[in-house]
Amino acid sequence: MTLLFKIPDFLEQGITIAITGYVIVFAALVVLFYVFTAVSKILLARTKRHLAKEGRLDQIKEDEIQITGEVSAAIAMALYLHTLLHDEESGKITIKKISKTYTPWSSKIYGMSNFNR
Repeated sequence: MTLLFKIPDFLEQGITIAITGYVIVFAALVVLFYVFTAVSKILLARTKRHLAKEGRLDQIKEDEIQITGEVSAAIAMALYLHTLLHDEESGKITIKKISKTYTPWSSKIYGMSNFNR
C-alpha cells in the first residue's frame, strides 16, 4: 500500500510518542481501577473478620457493612468543611500605633500651589 503523500519523519516519531503515551496512561488507569477494587474488598474482608472476632457478625446485615458512594462523599465533605471551620484565633485584640516615618511623598505642603500672579 502506498500513500499519496509522504509523512515526514518527525511526524512519525510524534505519532509513535503520542500512541505510547496514550497506552501508558490507559494501562495506569486500568491498574488503578484494579488496585482500588482490591483495596475495597480487602477492607470489607478485614471488617468482617473484626466483627467475627467480636461475635457481632451475625447481628449485622451485609448491606450495613458496605458504605455507598453517597455516604463516602458526605463524610469526605463534612471532614473538609470541618477543617475549614476551625481556624484558631488568639482571641486578643490589640491596637498598636504605627509610627510612620516622614516622606516627601506624603507631605501636603508640596501639593499646595499658589497660582496668584
